[in-house]
Amino acid sequence: MAAAKPTLTDSLSFCLAQLAAAAGEGLGGEKDPATNETPLGRALLALRTRHIKAAGGIERFRARGGLRPLLALLRRAAAAGSAPSQASPGSAPSAASAASSPAPASGPAPSAVSSSTASPPVRLRKTLDLALSILADCCTEGACRTEVRRLGGILPLVTILQCMKTDSIQNRTARALGNLAMEPESCGDIHCAGAVPLLVESLTACQDSQCLQSVVRALRNLADSPQHRLALAQQGAVRPLAELLATAPDAALTSALVRALLELSRGCSRACAEQLSLGGGLGPLVSLASHPKRVVREGTILILANLCAQGLIRPALGNAGGVEVLVDELRQRRGPNGASPASQQPLVRAVCLLCREAINRARLRDAGGLDLLIGLLRDPRASAWHPRIVAALVGFLYDTGALGRLQALGLVPLLAGQLCGEAGEEEEEGREAASWDFPEERTPERAQGGSFRSLRSWLISEGYAAGADDISPDWSPEQCPPPEPMEPASPILTPTSLRAPRTQRTPGRSPAAAIEEPWGREGPALLLLSRFSQAPDPSGALVTGPALYGLLTYVTGAPGPPSPRALRILSRLTCNPACLEAFVRSYGAALLRAWLVLGVAPDDWPAPRARPTLHSRHRELGSPEDRVACALTLPFICRKPSLWRRLLLEQGGLRLLLAALTRPAPHPLFLFFAADSLSCLQDLVSPAVSPAVPQAVPMDLDSPSPCLYEPLLGPAPVPAPDLHFLLDSGLQLPAQRAASATASPFFRALLSGSFAEAQMDLVPLRGLSPGAAWPILHHLHGCRGCGAALGPVPPPGQPLLGSEAEEALEAAGRFLLPGLEEELEEAVGRIHLGPQGGPESVGEVFRLGRPRLAAHCARWTLGPEQCPRKRGLALVGLVEAAGEEAGPLTEALLAVVMGIELGARVPA
Repeated sequence: MAAAKPTLTDSLSFCLAQLAAAAGEGLGGEKDPATNETPLGRALLALRTRHIKAAGGIERFRARGGLRPLLALLRRAAAAGSAPSQASPGSAPSAASAASSPAPASGPAPSAVSSSTASPPVRLRKTLDLALSILADCCTEGACRTEVRRLGGILPLVTILQCMKTDSIQNRTARALGNLAMEPESCGDIHCAGAVPLLVESLTACQDSQCLQSVVRALRNLADSPQHRLALAQQGAVRPLAELLATAPDAALTSALVRALLELSRGCSRACAEQLSLGGGLGPLVSLASHPKRVVREGTILILANLCAQGLIRPALGNAGGVEVLVDELRQRRGPNGASPASQQPLVRAVCLLCREAINRARLRDAGGLDLLIGLLRDPRASAWHPRIVAALVGFLYDTGALGRLQALGLVPLLAGQLCGEAGEEEEEGREAASWDFPEERTPERAQGGSFRSLRSWLISEGYAAGADDISPDWSPEQCPPPEPMEPASPILTPTSLRAPRTQRTPGRSPAAAIEEPWGREGPALLLLSRFSQAPDPSGALVTGPALYGLLTYVTGAPGPPSPRALRILSRLTCNPACLEAFVRSYGAALLRAWLVLGVAPDDWPAPRARPTLHSRHRELGSPEDRVACALTLPFICRKPSLWRRLLLEQGGLRLLLAALTRPAPHPLFLFFAADSLSCLQDLVSPAVSPAVPQAVPMDLDSPSPCLYEPLLGPAPVPAPDLHFLLDSGLQLPAQRAASATASPFFRALLSGSFAEAQMDLVPLRGLSPGAAWPILHHLHGCRGCGAALGPVPPPGQPLLGSEAEEALEAAGRFLLPGLEEELEEAVGRIHLGPQGGPESVGEVFRLGRPRLAAHCARWTLGPEQCPRKRGLALVGLVEAAGEEAGPLTEALLAVVMGIELGARVPA
């Protein structure tokens, strides 16, 4: 087949020439009889169908200067359309007349004359269709958009939009404006040129779906900033979009409307919310939340989430079913196959905002929203949202059913964790997000947050204030919540450390005189905990380890003065008889004393090393663990001698507590609590007895007794030794047979009996090192207190097991030298349990297994001069040293507590 014959329009130069000629001379021209078209028409058609659509065609068109004549042609067409009476159909006004009518740079376009609504001539309409189509295609390229703006091409488009009401021309003009609006600078110029009201008018006048889609897209692109979104809403762009959505349009238009409303609802303004509601868009949006197309479905859900920022629309949104939609969507996104945390953020914010109205709180509770919010509080990945969630839950403060459900879900320990955690600050909401349960009051007073006005209405309705003048305008919910019912201040509060809670104003008192209660990030959590503490029996939720830990951490570690509300919670719990059993079982009384009185927090205490922690819960008081907890707590809460003597001494409570020391610990601080309890009990039993070891003077300043063995060691011993003891090392130690034989029954039988050693001058002593033998030889020759017993004792910090001290003690017992045993034990106690010893030495001494030393360790541990931390560490060492053999430790501690001496004199 022969190739098609080239035509003039195949040349870009020809087409540009025709375009330039038309721009300079007019829109008319003679028709070609063969094609029934003008040269301009053929050139425009070729540009649109061939040159522009070719690869790189738009760039070539712009580089060859095609935009300038194209825009000039549109200006002539706009002028022709705006003043048809001044030009014959198909012709354009002269260039001089066009130049003499400069377009304004900004401001709304002038109103169309009455004749502008008429349909333009056919030839003019066709020319405009082709030219606008070319321009719209060119504006898909960034360089062309910049060039069009530079050449002033926006105002002609706005004029055409105003004057030419044909759907095809409106469609292509809106498409061109939408493409231009993709540039921020052009977007601003389009707003200034007054295009928005014309586009809004097109939404109501056009019937063609393609035209409506182009107009909707243009409005969406014009919503590129908060200022422009607000301007669009204020000019009525949202309501016709909502009305179109409610008329069940086709799928393509539905998608375009959802995308536009999503953009317009970002940072949702009051005008946007009002227009969307008046346009009947809430119901369709809720229905579209289940649309099969994912883009439409997700866009719709985000629109609903954005609308929640406006309190005025949230009740209507809840009535339309929006609460259930948002809760279900958030639940799905948090599922195993859900979306990333970033995609959950707008839904979390929306659900929290929905908690501000009573009607929506009820729907949210019925839809399982409480479980969802508690799940978010448990999720460490959602920690940035935790303050917002806790603040939202404050809305359920007086919903008894919801509070019961929240407590069952474990809200209390989560709230306590908020008091000592490092969660982010709650994001501030605008005044428009305030609860719509109490609509804003229009008053001429100075600007106040909408949330404050809502709070003021709430205070008046609940009887906390007599009127609007009774509340200081400086008190807003961002700093302080609705006050609790009047509560007596805790006696431990001081004016210098805490500010008093806010109270009602008395007659004649200035609102400025009221003192504000501190309110920070922890305020909502404390308010909810305070509400829980006001229940008749709050023990199950608040008198637990996590809850007390959070409250005490906040009270003792707050960067500034802690809120008096936290102290009132603790005071309320400790004064409630219903909480006593829980305090006993959870070791709460011991924890309060340790933390607040003794200054030892759980974080300051080493983790248990010897045995795992035992966790158990008992429904009835009386289990072995419960009796241990009662025995430990009784010295802290009871000062009636007949009661604690009967329970602890006569009924075996003390022995039960002591036996529990070597079993798995029921609490991480159990040994610390036990040491403190035993010390308190000792003061109750025998307050006049001082179990402390006297402070010994340094050994180098002691005045030892004269040594009777040293004369035997010199070069001229007096008297001369008649016996030598042979050690395993080969060392021979001189001795007197008579003195040695009288020291103990063992040596009397050995040296003067019928054994062979009685006739030997060199008697072997097996199993003795020189250091261990040294105090034995001194003792055999009558030395008492000469300091020889101190020789084999290692310094503090070195182990006693396996040392020469243990060897000497074993030999003293084997050789039947009880006096030497006592002297050696005294030396061990003097060095390891004296001023230079520490808690770590107690366990070392106890491991020697000597009853007198065990009692000495118990005295050191429970001594009143020991600080609570050293006392607890010493008991830990004793328990580790005792191992599974609890008997010696129990008897030693029992004897010390009861003031009973074990054995002979203890070391001084």
